[in-house]
Amino acid sequence: MDRRHEILEAATKSFSLFGYKATTMDQVAKLANVGKGTIYTFFSNKEELFHAIVFAMINEMKAEKDAIISNQRSFQENAHLVLMKMLEFRERHALFSKLIAEEKEMQTPIVQAVLVKVEQEIVHYIAEHIERAISNKEIRDVDVELVAYLIFKAYMAFAVDWQMTHEKALPEEKIVGVFRDTIFRSLIT
Repeated sequence: MDRRHEILEAATKSFSLFGYKATTMDQVAKLANVGKGTIYTFFSNKEELFHAIVFAMINEMKAEKDAIISNQRSFQENAHLVLMKMLEFRERHALFSKLIAEEKEMQTPIVQAVLVKVEQEIVHYIAEHIERAISNKEIRDVDVELVAYLIFKAYMAFAVDWQMTHEKALPEEKIVGVFRDTIFRSLIT
């Protein structure tokens, strides 16, 4: 494994456990088993390291979703498969969950800015697929931005927020069923 990758792995672990504000470059260096100076050969500061991790997570999610979307399937079938893929990421969303919690508790400006950017990226990605489905006449014409935002927020509510106020996380099948029977059903022409 190369040093840069080791540093990214260690930083992801540290940010996931302690949040942005409490993570130090010393912690990352210890977790990566490298000197602090080694980190600075790849990243000029903690903010740059943080951005690299968050946007790598977004790109990984997009790549995995793009790999399962097929023009041979209906919008609803693709939406179901993408939703299942996103739910697989739920366990790896520890970093995202920690960032949301930190933003609510401490209102760290860098975390706020990154969460806004992450949300914009994901909503834009969803919107592109909705526009394509409208063009293909698979779903009715809707306000693409609003529906994309609704889908994202509903997903986050069920995948992340639910378990904060309930004893256990919702099973994947239950979440998919709610989306299929409400949001997706209302879009189909």
